[in-house]
Amino acid sequence: MKSFLENQIMKSRTIAIAGHTHPDGDCVGSCMGLYNYIKENYPDISVDVYLEPIADNYKIVKHTEDIRQPGAEPKVYDLFVCLDVSQKDRMTKGAELYFDSAKSTVNIDHHVSNTKFAEINHVLPEASSASEVVYDLLEEDKIHLDAAEALYMGIICDSGVFKYSSTSEHTMQIGGHLMAIGVDSSRWIDEVFYERTYIQNRLMGQALLNSVRVFDGRCIYTVVDREMFKQFGADHNDLEGIVDQLRLTKGAEVAILISETEEGTCKFSFRSKRYVDVNRVASLLGGGGHVRAAGCTVQGSYKEPLKIFLEAIEGQL
Repeated sequence: MKSFLENQIMKSRTIAIAGHTHPDGDCVGSCMGLYNYIKENYPDISVDVYLEPIADNYKIVKHTEDIRQPGAEPKVYDLFVCLDVSQKDRMTKGAELYFDSAKSTVNIDHHVSNTKFAEINHVLPEASSASEVVYDLLEEDKIHLDAAEALYMGIICDSGVFKYSSTSEHTMQIGGHLMAIGVDSSRWIDEVFYERTYIQNRLMGQALLNSVRVFDGRCIYTVVDREMFKQFGADHNDLEGIVDQLRLTKGAEVAILISETEEGTCKFSFRSKRYVDVNRVASLLGGGGHVRAAGCTVQGSYKEPLKIFLEAIEGQL
């Protein structure tokens, strides 16, 4: 029996796919997985994928050169699919215009904070990743290598290479099936998840040196400000892995990465191990995500928001 997504694809002639701002591995993996699947199986359908600039290590996925930036010209798609987007204003900048004009809209996600903003909303908070949710909506025998590699990348990125608490038996089974299609697991894990550029290593090293522990070491945070980005010639794509490394600090239950943007905002990335619901913490200032991984963007300085977040974290420890 075909899924609702397959049925939506089959009755469309033009399709747009978009992820969230500052796309991570799961966002790129789910978007490119669906894009490659449609290109491989429905060559008569015109499909466009819209993402903001992606990190170099994600360009290992086939056809990332096809990624487009939204333009000012009006476009009306038969179907618009949002992937890994928890709320409409988190969509690829500019793509919301195409979303609003599309004949049908679908929202596929795994964030518990999803606001269900599309006509069709398929949100599974228990899934390891948006890529896992997408996989289950596709026909297994029609998933070829290009799509399989993209989905595998998304799953390993959001599951921490199958180690985070959201990893289930089903997640592992999907990973095994994607490997059976031909995904070179060790290569993808090394090149996507573990490899770092020299700039990324230097930025991470400084971020770890600057880290601060509070609540008897049960919470650790660090700040990457604009001066640090300039010092190392880095950008926000080079932050990958820092908060996860902080999370691995012995005795820490919660890790926080704070980064300043050129637009005068600050981004908070939260991770927890077992007890603290960081989605609840992030939601205090309009953010959200998952119980063990969440984020928030605030205007201006990070100092007052940090006090609010730390007080909420202390209340859960």
